[in-house]
Amino acid sequence: MLRSIRRFFAPEPHIPRLPDEVVKRKYPRMRWRVLEATFVGYALYYFVRNNIPIVASQMEASLGYTKEMLGFIMSVTAISYGLGKFFMGAISDRSNPRVFIAVGLLLSSIINFAFGGMRDIDFNLGSLAIHIESYHVHLFLWGMNGLVQGMGWPPCGRSMGHWYSESERGLTFSIWNTSHNVGAAVGGWLAGEAVVRLGGWEYAFFVPGVITAVMSIYLILRLVDTPQSQGLPPIEEYRGDYTPEEKEQGLHERELTYKELFLDNVLMNKYVWILAVANFFAYITRYAMLDWGPTYLKEVKNTEIDESSFAVIAIELGGIPSTIALGYLSDRLGGRRGMVAVLCMLPIILAYGLFPFVPTDWIVKPFGSEIRMGLMIDLFLLFIVGLFIYPVINFITIMALDLTSKKAIGVAAGFIGLFGYVGKAANSWWAGKAVDQYTPTMGMEAAWNIPLWTAMCAGIIAALCLLLTWNQRPKA
Repeated sequence: MLRSIRRFFAPEPHIPRLPDEVVKRKYPRMRWRVLEATFVGYALYYFVRNNIPIVASQMEASLGYTKEMLGFIMSVTAISYGLGKFFMGAISDRSNPRVFIAVGLLLSSIINFAFGGMRDIDFNLGSLAIHIESYHVHLFLWGMNGLVQGMGWPPCGRSMGHWYSESERGLTFSIWNTSHNVGAAVGGWLAGEAVVRLGGWEYAFFVPGVITAVMSIYLILRLVDTPQSQGLPPIEEYRGDYTPEEKEQGLHERELTYKELFLDNVLMNKYVWILAVANFFAYITRYAMLDWGPTYLKEVKNTEIDESSFAVIAIELGGIPSTIALGYLSDRLGGRRGMVAVLCMLPIILAYGLFPFVPTDWIVKPFGSEIRMGLMIDLFLLFIVGLFIYPVINFITIMALDLTSKKAIGVAAGFIGLFGYVGKAANSWWAGKAVDQYTPTMGMEAAWNIPLWTAMCAGIIAALCLLLTWNQRPKA
């Protein structure tokens, strides 16, 4: 069975080189095809990943869950996703991305269906009556969803690393990286609309599940493996684009062993460790409001569910133009992505520091119409967070490729991502617990300030870590 699974996921073999005139025609077309398929594929993963924050309040009311319980579900999922991204990354570095990403998306779709339909379970085994609470099943299912979600990023990173070269990496990876902004924004809107129009929190899981299950077929048909599997030369040869180390030592086009992946490219690379620690704290600043923003707006700003979903939309859409523009800038600066990442952290820290001072009940009535200025300022600050945090997350991942190998990008990014999602997990649980615990004594608005200050402090630490990469340039 294991041999059959390995064969099913195995990379496509290299085939004889096509004539030069065919290479010239085919290469640009295939590069676009890879960018398009990985962009759409990874965006779809977010349709079936970030549903819970949109319907957290509805699940509280319908199922009797507390914020701490919901935060624990998101925490367990974050850890399982981090582990999945790490181990799936190592497997994907030795797999066919076309199959890998499609299977992961289909499995995530199935889990979403099960999650939305789950309620308390009662059954009898002879004289033994067994009762299983829906919470424990939801906890298990969303943990499993985190594992299979780990099959999304690594094959995309492998594909992009093989089809786009070092000097264009900042721009092309940045364009691709906005896929999760698009996916999370559209997915958040879709989940909110599904609940409003169909009348139940479970439709935030059913509707995206249907769409992603169908689209997994598209990925199987559209994506391809390496250029050599299509009869094309390596991207460095095609573009004449080599790093100084590649000019001196040559290209390494063979697939790496697991020892080379884990030990040589990750565990013994000090910059991977620095990026991993930076990612831990950067993910706290990223997810502090992605996980709890809709609930924060609902409880502090008294918004409805369709309005609360704008918290996610504001953050995600904010990251699209800046990720592309600053990615291009990093290419023009010779790949000094650490420098740009440090500068991006400064407005994020400022935004989280301002959240607690935004007046809750500030309303103006120009020309007789009512405008909730407090809510507008909050959304603007959320937009600022998204505008600058996503370039940072993007640069951390690109630097992992810059400082390791395109043959090890899955495991390197997975290792760094594991740290990030441990940070997300800790913050998701802590934020929910803090609001539950301190609301009775401090009041709801003051209790919500605790996770906001936590995110600000995390941003400061992330900036200090990234400062250590200020002068680093691509090596691979």
